[in-house]
Amino acid sequence: MANEQIVITTPDGQCPAHVFTPADGQGGPAVIFYMDAGGIRPAVLAMAQRLADAGYVVLLPDTYYRYGAYGPFDPKEVFKGDFRAILGPLMATTGNAKAAADIDAYIAYLDGRSDVQGQRIGAVGFCMGGGMAIACAGARPERFAAVASFHGGNLATDAADSPHLAASALQAEVYIAAAENDGSYPPEMAERFERALPEGGVTFSAETYPAKHGWMKPDFPVYDEQAAEHGWKQMLAFFGRALKRG
Repeated sequence: MANEQIVITTPDGQCPAHVFTPADGQGGPAVIFYMDAGGIRPAVLAMAQRLADAGYVVLLPDTYYRYGAYGPFDPKEVFKGDFRAILGPLMATTGNAKAAADIDAYIAYLDGRSDVQGQRIGAVGFCMGGGMAIACAGARPERFAAVASFHGGNLATDAADSPHLAASALQAEVYIAAAENDGSYPPEMAERFERALPEGGVTFSAETYPAKHGWMKPDFPVYDEQAAEHGWKQMLAFFGRALKRG
């Protein structure tokens, strides 16, 4: 078990990141973990470590690096007030297109590690990170075997960097975990997104959880332990099948 703090040089600067490895020291397939809007904080680090402990080398980049120093935030406190005023300026510095612009730097870093097994990698994203994970897999389709989005929002919009536009490029299998009554991913958007995937030849599965947007995050006020544990079960089974099958 290890948490390495590193800095990756991207086209836009220096991106702080954490790398988590399995406790047995044997390494494993690589998974890039895309954070939610709350940024890097203890709960996110713990989630990345949990994934690593299942047998993966997990790269957790700070996608707010263009903003500079911040937080860490306590989501329960942030959501008591105007969270958009607090997080909005940070969110404005990143997005799907900018995440995709960084992917070559992340892959180059992972390629330089001796404990990463295999060429094909995975990605998982939460909230805003869900769209980033999909966009990055579309930017380098030959490298991604599996992409999972948990309570990802704005997955099919009219924006130029909308994740659903990556469907025609994706070679990865996709798992979409949606929340009930999620304003950032309403049924009509889910229909648009799920229509784009098979049109692009993408193998995917989608599941709507009886939980609120953000249910996977243990420090969110809407955290749902039962739904989160089901999410972990699904995530690990998905990566185990897609990344370790050969």
